[in-house]
Amino acid sequence: MTGAWREATCEELHTYYTETFPDLLDSLPSFITVDGPKQYAIAFREAYPIRNQNAPDRTFIRRDTWQTHNSDDRTVQQFGSVKDFVEFIQYPARSDPAQGSGYALADPDLLDRPEPRPDAVYYALDHWERPWILAVDIDAKDIAAQRASSGTITGEADDVETEQLRAAEILDSPPEGYPYTFNDIEQALEYGFVVQEIFEDDFTADETMVVYSGQGCHVYLLDTDREHHYDEQSREVINDLLLDEYEIPIDPVVTADRRRVMRLPYSLHADVSRIVHPIDDPEFDFRTEATPDFLDS
Repeated sequence: MTGAWREATCEELHTYYTETFPDLLDSLPSFITVDGPKQYAIAFREAYPIRNQNAPDRTFIRRDTWQTHNSDDRTVQQFGSVKDFVEFIQYPARSDPAQGSGYALADPDLLDRPEPRPDAVYYALDHWERPWILAVDIDAKDIAAQRASSGTITGEADDVETEQLRAAEILDSPPEGYPYTFNDIEQALEYGFVVQEIFEDDFTADETMVVYSGQGCHVYLLDTDREHHYDEQSREVINDLLLDEYEIPIDPVVTADRRRVMRLPYSLHADVSRIVHPIDDPEFDFRTEATPDFLDS
């Protein structure tokens, strides 16, 4: 059962965030604090209403960690403690820091539906206490798509991609039905440590981190860039270096976009029931070492 690769149920998500996640908070990277990232975000599997009845239901919400008068003037801290932050993840509607606003999630006691559960938990790369955090995203599905694209199938874009994956025997290889194979995830982790080495050798970085993301990996360069502050131009240079010179299939938008959010380490990737996990070695066995307790029961 430990090797199961499947979507987590809503009940399993609740179990994970109430019983397992709180014990992992001390392991969070030091830059991820209650009020350091400028925002936290939660995605839901099903759209959930907000208090403004004239606005559409939401499958994704962002919440600021501080109220501000302008972009640089912090006034009121939105999460007063770690407990407040954890309760927001566990019970997003009941503990929504936007309560009092029409954009707060609706009170579940007033609805004939259950409290929403977080399908994914994110934090913003834009940060209050340090420069904009630099992250690189390497996704197994992009590696698989690159392998499959050498075929000669033509047609509509979505159909072509699906048929290419099927022709390359990717959809029918473990994990069946996913747009990548386990080998593609392993390749993503290999690439992740190549990027880490590039950061350390080419950029003389002292502080880097590789994180297994559930279906690939994230690589962080955490040193303070005092000259450029990771501005748009410097990030484009990094994208060009990784994509063109080293031919590593990264998502360049993640590196370049200041508004980007990333999966919170030790949150659960619900699509595959795996824990987002910082790692020290590309041989990390994501099929067993990142499994939540509910897969063992």
